Amino acid sequence: MATAPKEAENAIGLEEIHMERQEPPKGQKTFTVEEAVETIGFGRFHIALFLIMGSTGVAEAMEIMLIAVVSPLIRCEWQLQDWQVALVTTMVFFGYMVFSIALGLLADRYGRWKILLLSFLWAAYFSLLTSFAPSYIWFVFLRALVGGGVSGHAQGLIIKTEFLPTKYRGYMLPLSQVFWLAGSLLIIGLASVVNTTIGWRWLIRIASIPGILLVLVFKFIPESARYNVSTGNVAAALATLQWIAKMNGAVMPQGELREPTKESRGKFKDLMHPKYLRTTLQIWIIWLGIAFAYYGVILASAELLERDLVCGSAAPPMQDARDDSEESHSPCHCHLFGPAAYQAMIISTVGEIALNPLNILGINFLGRRLSLCITMGCTALFFLLLNICTSSAGTTGFLFMLRALVSANFNTIYIYTAEVYPTTMRALGMGTSGSLCRVGAMVAPFISQVLMSASFIGALCLFSSVCIVCAISAVTLPIETKGRALQ
Repeated sequence: MATAPKEAENAIGLEEIHMERQEPPKGQKTFTVEEAVETIGFGRFHIALFLIMGSTGVAEAMEIMLIAVVSPLIRCEWQLQDWQVALVTTMVFFGYMVFSIALGLLADRYGRWKILLLSFLWAAYFSLLTSFAPSYIWFVFLRALVGGGVSGHAQGLIIKTEFLPTKYRGYMLPLSQVFWLAGSLLIIGLASVVNTTIGWRWLIRIASIPGILLVLVFKFIPESARYNVSTGNVAAALATLQWIAKMNGAVMPQGELREPTKESRGKFKDLMHPKYLRTTLQIWIIWLGIAFAYYGVILASAELLERDLVCGSAAPPMQDARDDSEESHSPCHCHLFGPAAYQAMIISTVGEIALNPLNILGINFLGRRLSLCITMGCTALFFLLLNICTSSAGTTGFLFMLRALVSANFNTIYIYTAEVYPTTMRALGMGTSGSLCRVGAMVAPFISQVLMSASFIGALCLFSSVCIVCAISAVTLPIETKGRALQ
């Protein structure tokens, strides 16, 4: 294998488990996948890879954010209570959590590309079925299955990570946030038109189109060469690397491709191995905390703005005369989104890319650990600043910055998790982390919508405290992956 930096030989060692080394004949030149990837460099293949695999974020964002824009309509259609509406979101993340581990295991055993294709077909199929849901129970069940399919989209990030040269990973991977932003803005824009004309069922059908289109272009992206060589399929890995070199107009390293074959693949106990245990536990804490803060900000935005309008007063906020209709006082509590609501959603969503340039600089110059520690610490600070009595514009600004910071947190931890684990357990590491992420997302509604109503400052302090714990966990991670070759 390629020689890793000295820092990789610290507390967790990051050496391969159960490796069977094959010595090449004396005098024969050899090279590894890592060396081939670095020699080939960045080119046209990587641009295509970025556009196709990055676009998985568009489909994922549209499916995840879909519930936020159809909730008012299904509430009216099926006369749902608040907890029933919240349960839809919870079940989406529950499906994501359960399937994330299973698909991570399967990806480490059978390949990233196959699982990515399966997850897109699965999510698109059940998303289309959701649009025909005859009742609330069917809607919840089918959306949970959609959440399960969406969890497999993380394999697109892993494929990108395993093909990118070391010095480009810290720049290209954070830029993928652009695709999530595009998907979020697209579903909000579509909802503002489709919901008021042909209805939410057609919105769901339209939202499934990007996922179906992506399936058609997946054939242009090969299976990970690192995965193939780790399973002993050196011929397939070599063919892939030669094709990439030709596409980039580059040359391959001289010699024969050789890598140790791993006997142990994608086992959960490997994450608990003494050399990985501390890293795994701290990564899980960070993932859970980041998701808790991210979805807490999204779900609490409406209540935070409402509190700001009355500046701590117990008086109810003034309602627009247009909302004082028979529909707004109906037994099913219909409060359909108007143009102002969609505009507010767009403004806050744009905040997710506001700090992207600074985030990229921090990741590449300060390192993954310190960069994540700083953004998590700032997230904790802005949660506390929300308690300040200020103008509506001031509160909107705080929310804008919070969305920017929690997005930066996600960028950094995604990169770090993909880099810190070896190929044999990279997908499993991402899958289990994604599951813990959804646990945080499932807990967030109870804090942002229930506890916040009872104790505003108490909820903010809880969010802030979790972010501080994550900041400490980030800066004390056993290894810095900046500039480090993938294992």
